Amino acid sequence: MLQALGLSPDEETVYTALLARPTASARDLAGQTGLGRDDAARVLHDLAARGLVAVAVEAGMTGTAGTCGAAGAPAGAGTGDGSATPYRLTPPSVALAPLLVEQRNALHRAETALSMLTEQYRSTAAHSAGSVVEVVVGVEQVAHRFHQLQRGAQRELLVFLVGTPIAVPRADTGMSESAALDRGVDFRVVATKDYLDGHEVAREMRAAITAGLELRLVEELPLKMVVSDRQRAMVPLDMTGSGGEPSAIVVHRSGLLTALVQLFEKEWDQARPLYPTPTGVRMQPTAERQPTVGELEVLALLLAGVSDRRAASQLGVSIRTVERRTRRLMDLAGADSRLQLGWHAARAGWL
Repeated sequence: MLQALGLSPDEETVYTALLARPTASARDLAGQTGLGRDDAARVLHDLAARGLVAVAVEAGMTGTAGTCGAAGAPAGAGTGDGSATPYRLTPPSVALAPLLVEQRNALHRAETALSMLTEQYRSTAAHSAGSVVEVVVGVEQVAHRFHQLQRGAQRELLVFLVGTPIAVPRADTGMSESAALDRGVDFRVVATKDYLDGHEVAREMRAAITAGLELRLVEELPLKMVVSDRQRAMVPLDMTGSGGEPSAIVVHRSGLLTALVQLFEKEWDQARPLYPTPTGVRMQPTAERQPTVGELEVLALLLAGVSDRRAASQLGVSIRTVERRTRRLMDLAGADSRLQLGWHAARAGWL
């Protein structure tokens, strides 16, 4: 127990033996602890030098026969080896407290050094590829990681949809999408036109757009992808459909992840929005520059004096979605302020 404070095993043995008696000499302690007399005397001398014990001079001044010589010297002083010199403990609260403080300070210094070394490593050491890219192999593993990214998102999901789903069937993604939208996650999807082939897919997309998902179409995309909170992304390893076991890479925060996010934003800006219709969805014609249904909902609330935060709450979307829809409305109107946006909306008959 006391070794944590810097005492050796023999020192701890002698110190704890002294706890049971007012005073004791090396000769007494040798018999009690099993140490040799010389070893016990050496330990007592070391403990005295550290202030943990003190020579019990007062014990030799009592005048009791056999305990004091004629000159009043401690008993045993004349033996030459000091084995009969009595010692007493210095109160533990006085003697051990400084040792405890010293150990605490040493631990604090070690923690500070560790923090400095860790920060230095992060800033200068070359990280292995394994800390940036994680390889996932197999249908179950790929599907599991995909759902982890969707369900773990708290702020934003960015998705590229290309062709026919392989590892994660479309039917299995619906619940994850709904849960993300219910949490107010900013959910944006860029899909290729062929992804929407089929009436069922179009109907599912219409329901998702109505729930708050923002969907745009492009002719083609270079890859499938999902980005969660700009912290992690998942990209399939094989886009050729060669028939091998599905595999993917999970990309953690790095320059590669930043490039994937920038790729998404570039494709998003160039893609054409989809609108819900009574039976499915339709794509905005290239020449048409009209607000989407979601943008018109935001516009109506803004013109009514509702704040961005309250608008997001009423529409069940994130504040970021409201701000982005407002920016696009201002771009469509060529407005520099929300006041100009309201004037243009009234003139263009948007509401």
